[in-house]
Amino acid sequence: MILLRLFWEFFKTGMFSVGGGLATLPFIYDISDKTGWFTHQQIADMIAVAESTPGPIGIDMATYVGFTTAGVVGSLVATLGIITPDIIVILIIASFLKKFRESKLVDSAFYGLRPASAALIAAAGWSVVKISLIHLDAATIASVFQWKAIALAVVIWLLTNVVQQTKKWHPLAFIAISAVVGIVLQF
Repeated sequence: MILLRLFWEFFKTGMFSVGGGLATLPFIYDISDKTGWFTHQQIADMIAVAESTPGPIGIDMATYVGFTTAGVVGSLVATLGIITPDIIVILIIASFLKKFRESKLVDSAFYGLRPASAALIAAAGWSVVKISLIHLDAATIASVFQWKAIALAVVIWLLTNVVQQTKKWHPLAFIAISAVVGIVLQF
């Protein structure tokens, strides 16, 4: 029964998360809240791992959740669940490609999906900020903010956007630097 639930939850996620991997995060949070298979902190860990490994974030997270929930078979089922809607849509579109390309209705629908996609990505970004930089349930004002994480975020932003010598560095360099700083400062 767990395998069917894994497939269904990730099928819904794949069907409705338009806009890429980060757009899946609101659905992943919903799965966490409904099933208890993983915590919000584990979602932050999944994001960190998924961002630093090859492949789409949504698929990486589905594979991880499937594995932690039901082992190797669970990872295959969850991954199939999240990619099946895409495969179905691609097959349908491919069969009607000529008609779709000339349709004003389809063009307008895709244009209308852009704000929804942007909103899902913004919601995902806010969720990541809440987990990694802010503790809204903290006892004191001073402990609300994760100062080490905020300082690291500011430094990485400066290195990637302001400092000319480091702007051209590969993103893996910044991921490695962040990992080392996180280990050294233990956060």
